[in-house]
Amino acid sequence: MSCYRHVLFDLDGTLIDSAPAILASYREAFAAAGRTPAIPVDASIVGPPLTETLQLLAGSTDDALIAELAGHFKATYDTTGYRQTAAYAGVAEMLARLVAGGRSLSIATNKRLHPTRLILEHLGWSGYFDAVYALDMFEPRLPHKAAMIARLLADRNISCDAAVYVGDRSEDGESADSNGLPFLAATWGYGSLEPADMARHWRALSDPAALANAILDD
Repeated sequence: MSCYRHVLFDLDGTLIDSAPAILASYREAFAAAGRTPAIPVDASIVGPPLTETLQLLAGSTDDALIAELAGHFKATYDTTGYRQTAAYAGVAEMLARLVAGGRSLSIATNKRLHPTRLILEHLGWSGYFDAVYALDMFEPRLPHKAAMIARLLADRNISCDAAVYVGDRSEDGESADSNGLPFLAATWGYGSLEPADMARHWRALSDPAALANAILDD
């Protein structure tokens, strides 16, 4: 894989274990609104954008309710909650190896841009990434991850045959496919990818060191 000069990463469940912080902030949001979630607030809900997740949890698409819940969520997560985020073991070393190996790194995440930047700064990773893309960095908001990856590639003039996408969910692999990118599945996180979910042309890596080896062709 030494031809891949650009490595695009998902964030939640791929580089960071953000589930405890996210779930705590969702629970606090519903408590502050005096509402009971329609489904369990557990790790299975982590990954999609905030609005869609709140609609799922609330069992409603009412704009006023979702806006109220989003406000409560942000008040917690964007001030103190995000600081509970932890890096997966070996990820910092992986990022350092890839940069030292001449790779250009980018983030393409469903997470909002503001907390994404806060987390990267909190972990000391801001200097690793040449670009950080999120759905909400554009107006109107980009519709899905595939469109975000396409925008990143176009904006930075990155050829599809010079890049690879790394994520932990089927959505990530499908978004890579939509853009003609190879997909590496990070199986160390809390994503939903099981062997049965893996397309035959996707490649699963069990730890960050193995992923770095695959990209650098050590």
